[in-house]
Amino acid sequence: MADKEYAFGEVLISEEQLAERIAELGKEITADFAGEEVLMVGILKGSVPFLADLIRKVDLDVKIDFMSVSSYGASTKSSGVVRILKDLDTGVEGRNVIIVEDIVDSGLTLQYLKEYLSGRKPKSLKICTLLDKPEGRKVEIQPDYKCFTVGNQFIVGFGLDYDQKYRNLPYISCLVEK
Repeated sequence: MADKEYAFGEVLISEEQLAERIAELGKEITADFAGEEVLMVGILKGSVPFLADLIRKVDLDVKIDFMSVSSYGASTKSSGVVRILKDLDTGVEGRNVIIVEDIVDSGLTLQYLKEYLSGRKPKSLKICTLLDKPEGRKVEIQPDYKCFTVGNQFIVGFGLDYDQKYRNLPYISCLVEK
């Protein structure tokens, strides 16, 4: 991996497209949980830009917390091993919980987190993702809410990184080998 060099591919999803779809998703979540409180659990670090934009488009009482998990490291492929680096500070029992993720790829991380948080007896547990990459699935898991479906590329931008780089891009792109 260290021998390969990468460059940006085309812009896959523009800043404007992101803003428009996130606003629509905020309305969907608002309608689904009308009159109730939701706890949005952002999965660090990639979900931060998406979570920040999303909560401003949800017209409900929204609480946020974060978990940090690792399955990639400095690679473009998931290792398949999920490690919790930071757990929640907030209890989830009896609450409406929405796991907010940057991308659903292999599904291994979300399957693990869903089982892990289900054991804490939330009222409801949903998955919300910025990007869904169904071609990468290794387990059967589907997000309840998603903004966009992407192909089997290595995606960067708007929170998604390669070795901690490119998270600050205001759009979604992909890396291609030089």
